[in-house]
Amino acid sequence: MKILLKKIPVILLFLLLTTACNNQGENKESQKNEGNETTNTTQHQEKDHSVSAVKNEDPVVEPLPTTYQELAKLPVGEYYNIATSEENSKKEIPKVFSDLPDISGNPSEKELDYFYRELLKKMQQDFEGPENLINRLKFESLGSPENTDSRYQFKDNLNIVFIIDASGSMAQKINGKEKMASAKDSILNFVNKLPKDAKVGIRVYGHKGTGSDADKALSCSSSELVYPISNYNAGEFQAALNKFSPSGWTPIGLALREAKNDLASFDGANNTNIVYLVSDGIDTCEDQPIEAAKDLYSSNISPIINVIGFDVDSEGQNQLREIAAATEGIYGTVTNEGELQKELDNLSNLTEKWKEWLEQGKQKIESKKLQNDLAIFSYITKEEIKATTESTKIELILSYLHEAGRMNDESYQYLETKRIEYHRWIRKEIKKFEKELKALNEASYSEAIKALEDKYISNTQ
Repeated sequence: MKILLKKIPVILLFLLLTTACNNQGENKESQKNEGNETTNTTQHQEKDHSVSAVKNEDPVVEPLPTTYQELAKLPVGEYYNIATSEENSKKEIPKVFSDLPDISGNPSEKELDYFYRELLKKMQQDFEGPENLINRLKFESLGSPENTDSRYQFKDNLNIVFIIDASGSMAQKINGKEKMASAKDSILNFVNKLPKDAKVGIRVYGHKGTGSDADKALSCSSSELVYPISNYNAGEFQAALNKFSPSGWTPIGLALREAKNDLASFDGANNTNIVYLVSDGIDTCEDQPIEAAKDLYSSNISPIINVIGFDVDSEGQNQLREIAAATEGIYGTVTNEGELQKELDNLSNLTEKWKEWLEQGKQKIESKKLQNDLAIFSYITKEEIKATTESTKIELILSYLHEAGRMNDESYQYLETKRIEYHRWIRKEIKKFEKELKALNEASYSEAIKALEDKYISNTQ
């Protein structure tokens, strides 16, 4: 597909990336060295499938979201990526959702509303709200003279630091290739395109010990700057990549704190500092990654911190999204090497823009315009896909539960109506946001960002 956006070919393209589901929590860590690919179905079959007989006579029903912002802030559901079209789904779905409230008798509307809300929590998709879009626009506008935030202004020096998950789960394979190998190859392709004056560094974490409890202390204290922040040297960089392989636990907080030390001599006044955190799951070392990210972000280093979830489950997505949100950075999920490479291609375009800025004697870069084009269409399309996916899966789950005798005809019809109305509302919200974006199609970056901030951030503070 051709991109119609003038000079901004990558603002939101990677928004079309699909999400993936990984092993969760301790199960994931205990299998790190084995590199097994545990599917959702296997995980679900391991659960306690006894149907709950607990009746909640007076349930407290959490309200459904009333704005797209509220929708996007909801945690990603445990089963957001569950397969519902397999031949054995009719048998497996009732088992998987056995812990939902019992509505097999004649439940009240309030009990049915509570049931629907609990089901929705498990199926919640990773909707992306205006805040993440604003951060994407800010990142795309990096170097623009319209930027008043010095964090997003080009400086004499450009430094890019990758913080790479080397925990055991990175040994799992996607399309026959280890996730770690895909990450290394994608980063290698990126650095080969770097301008000669740009600097790059790589810090890894969780690369010592194993995923066993006995090795947890060792692994949770392991983080290393394998390639110090410096100009790219092909031989030394390859040697650095060869120094680590998937191994232990996931100390994200430790790695972020150490990255602050790595960048200590590169103050934000004279350096444009960009940090990319790549992880395939949640921090498993209880080392306060969100606090560490905030500390790095608010330091005089003034970095831009973006987060990539690589084949990550719902629990990991929720934490990684929180890290990105706490630092006003971009969060994106990728499910394979090709998508990871596309994400880094966006960064390659930015480094080229910095090189152009240097070579033109730091002249002002032409103010860019947002256009009514494929970039906006891509964002809207992905959100519509999520709404359709969530609605379709819930429709099938309700059908399977109905067939399994978990609800009577009246309850089923009530819940179906609720599903239809709720997802009709989501689609209306997406269409409304699409109109707002198109209304900004001739605005400059700064005008567009300010308009979105005024509407979606300032009014909520």
